[in-house]
Amino acid sequence: MISLIKLLPFFFLAQETEYQPPQVSPVVWVIDVVLTVLMIAAFWKIFAKAGQPGWAAIIPIFNWIVWCKVAGRPLWWIVLLLICFPVVYIILCIDTAKVFGKGGGFAVGLIFLPFIFFPVLGFGSAQYQGASKPITA
Repeated sequence: MISLIKLLPFFFLAQETEYQPPQVSPVVWVIDVVLTVLMIAAFWKIFAKAGQPGWAAIIPIFNWIVWCKVAGRPLWWIVLLLICFPVVYIILCIDTAKVFGKGGGFAVGLIFLPFIFFPVLGFGSAQYQGASKPITA
C-alpha cells in the first residue's frame, strides 16, 4: 500500500510547473475578424434599409437599441436582452424576418446561421416593409 508520505513530493512537483494558457491559431483570429466585419457590414446595410443610421452597427448596446426599433420592439427590450439574451435574440430574429417580408424558414436561418442569413438580408433584394406598431405591453 502506498502511503501519503511517499506521494507528498509528487504533489509539490505538480505545483512547480507554470501554467500556460492554450494558444489560439492565427487562422482562428483571421476567421473571427472576417466574420465580425461581415456581420457589422450586414447590420449596417439592414439598418440603412430600415431608415436608421448605419453607423449604429459599430456601437455596442446602441446597435441593440436600433435593432429593436427596426424589429418593431419597444426600447425597454434592451433590459430583456441583458437578462435573457437567447430568448430575446430568437424573438428579434423572427421579428426582423417579418419586417423584411421573409418567412419562418428565413427566421430559423437568422437564428442558427446568422453569419449567412444577416448578410443575405442586408445585401439582398429584401425591402424593409416597416414594423407594425411597437408592442408596448
